[in-house]
Amino acid sequence: MANNFVEELEWRGMLHDAMPGTAEHLSKGMQAAYVGIDPTADSLHIGHLVGVMMLRHFQLAGHKPIALVGGATGMIGDPSGKSAERNLLDEATLRHNQDALKNQLARFLDFESDAENAAELVNNYDWMKNFSFLEFIRDVGKHITVNYMMAKDSVKKRLSSESKEGMSFTEFTYQLVQGYDFLHLYQNNNCTLQMGGSDQWGNIVTGTELIRRIGGGKGFALTCPLITKADGTKFGKTESGNIWLDAERTSPYKFYQYWLNTSDEDAEKYIKIFTFLTEDDIKNLILEHQEAPHLRVLQKRLAQEITIMVHSKEDFDNAVQASAILFGKSTSEDLKKLNEKTFLDVFDGVPQAEISMADLNAGLNMIGALSAKTGFLGSNGEARRELKQNSISVNKEKVKEDYLISETDLINGKFILLQRGKKNYFVLVVV
Repeated sequence: MANNFVEELEWRGMLHDAMPGTAEHLSKGMQAAYVGIDPTADSLHIGHLVGVMMLRHFQLAGHKPIALVGGATGMIGDPSGKSAERNLLDEATLRHNQDALKNQLARFLDFESDAENAAELVNNYDWMKNFSFLEFIRDVGKHITVNYMMAKDSVKKRLSSESKEGMSFTEFTYQLVQGYDFLHLYQNNNCTLQMGGSDQWGNIVTGTELIRRIGGGKGFALTCPLITKADGTKFGKTESGNIWLDAERTSPYKFYQYWLNTSDEDAEKYIKIFTFLTEDDIKNLILEHQEAPHLRVLQKRLAQEITIMVHSKEDFDNAVQASAILFGKSTSEDLKKLNEKTFLDVFDGVPQAEISMADLNAGLNMIGALSAKTGFLGSNGEARRELKQNSISVNKEKVKEDYLISETDLINGKFILLQRGKKNYFVLVVV
């Protein structure tokens, strides 16, 4: 049973390193493993997804996944890959974030069933909040030397960086607190494996060291590669920031577009990591894609699988329809089906002008809409010329110079879409 978990990660490109004996340990029956998740926001973003997918594969292999929300560690800040300390959060915010994260994780992990390997959600704040500083340095700190902690790459990098701030004692102790989490879960939840990104290896190994020295047992470590993009830009980031799983933060349309716009090289890598398609299915998709790359078969399937998994089939269908508005043939009816957020996302960056409801009620003529009132086109003469050439559309429908824009043209009660030719859009916002 359990060997197939490690093999599954291997062919998917999700295995960076594993402590010797990990696969053998997993083959002895059901085991428990955890991944830590930072609760500094009330939504996961796609950077968290690799760890979540690892937990899901772990559960599918018959093992017990534990998602650890780092309420205590979230108050400190992990030096790995960071150049500055985190903002500290209060307990009420952390609890709110924890509840929101559990709702999202439930789309991937089975928390509710009475199966022996049902997932668990834990928060390290629950066992760290009553630990006094003196108890911690007496019971935990004395078992790990400063030399051992200083040898960790994450610590070395911060200490040798150009940063004038250096590294606070708070951050320096992070690996001890994370290490103690592993010991606590080993002793209380029978958890023998910690998984995470490759940058977490040092922190995870500190946990196995505490299990050996204090718990008298053996813990295991397994990491996945840090996800990168072929062009060197940061995975999961756009100009407007993180790609979130929460539809309010990143609309399903924008989420879908992110995956649809991946390069061929990245799509081939991501479809193994971010879907549950079989190895044979993926091989066939890659072959199909190579025969006709312009059809973007890989990107379309990747975007479909992950949008349905994170959001819903309905959200995926809506995102496909919204995409067709810009790139395919669509009607005013299609436009009017878009909610306001999706409409603004689809036409993000398109020039806008405000007009009053009074102008609309008086009957807005096309010359006014194109030039005099909005400045979409340079002059009234240019507006007349384009109208004569039949190149102007209102809400995707071709119009002539005698057309009057009215309230019936409104999308979501406030927008009108003007278009010249195929690619020049302009949005009127009625205020």
